[in-house]
Amino acid sequence: MSSLKSTALEQDFGEVEGTGWPRIWQILSRALPVYGLLILTVLLIILFSFMLPRTFPTLLNLRAILGDKSIIALLALAAVAPMIAGKIDLSIGYGIALWHILVIGLQVRLGVPWPVAVLIVLGLSIGLGVANGLLVELAQIDAFIATLGTGTVIYAISLWYTDGRQVVGELPDGFLAINATNVLGLPISAFYLLLITIILWLATEYLPIGRYLYAIGANPRAAALNGIPTRKYVIGAFMASGFLAGLAGIILASKLRIGQASVGLEFLLPALVGAFLGSTTIRPGRVNVWGAIVGVAILAVGISGIQQFGTAFYVEPLFNGLTLIIAIGIASYTGRRGASSRAKEVKTTTESIEAANT
Repeated sequence: MSSLKSTALEQDFGEVEGTGWPRIWQILSRALPVYGLLILTVLLIILFSFMLPRTFPTLLNLRAILGDKSIIALLALAAVAPMIAGKIDLSIGYGIALWHILVIGLQVRLGVPWPVAVLIVLGLSIGLGVANGLLVELAQIDAFIATLGTGTVIYAISLWYTDGRQVVGELPDGFLAINATNVLGLPISAFYLLLITIILWLATEYLPIGRYLYAIGANPRAAALNGIPTRKYVIGAFMASGFLAGLAGIILASKLRIGQASVGLEFLLPALVGAFLGSTTIRPGRVNVWGAIVGVAILAVGISGIQQFGTAFYVEPLFNGLTLIIAIGIASYTGRRGASSRAKEVKTTTESIEAANT
């Protein structure tokens, strides 16, 4: 089977014609839609470093950003997995609340060793992914509704388990080291994120599973007619999403050292924002792994800079909400633009063939 990878708005800079400024302008006009968000992130870093020279461009601030936003980035990658297949998983925001409560509760209430507690939580989070996949593929329930329903159920379980109170107790040093360890002076959670990002990138860009998921997301019926077992790959995408949400919950528990049902939902919106922003950069018009990381990065940089100016507490959710609206708008535009470009290419090719036959 030929490659099914989307080529929406991908640019070939080697095909640029002309010399001098016209050539430079053509290169920039092609590069900005692809790398514009990354360039904007760099510009924001430079701007805040200039305006806040004593606090922003410091190792302490870098550690804070990496430590706080690595969990959000993991959730963004959890959202990316089913989004590639054209689905959405809202249960990740509710799941992280239950998983961080449960991994602590198993240890402090039942005396379960922390490695076993971690494995139990990861197994349950994958099981939730299987349940979501079955609801979407077998029961044919819209992914938005299905995952919102399962998410609400597990949020109710979180409230029942905690009875509205915090889950606290003595946690072993090994479990606390999951988040507290530093590597090369940086939080270890950043290295978890880097490893998972590379694995997902390789899987989605260079392995058949990635091509199949993109094909399913583009046209499930056509993918099925080409022999792709769409049901298996969609369920697998939800399983990956559940696993990453479970991992994020474990890291969050190691960081907070307490469990409470009210924690977790605030991660859902910025994670979705990062995932949607990711479809506007690197591979515009298509959800992609590195794009999601860039999307979370620009949120992290923007919010960190804004907070250091001493703005009000409501600015962060306002920033996230507005960015989500803008991201979805840009993603829709680039998707239509990519579809229009492909339609024109098909039309041109068809006309050329007809002319040659005539």
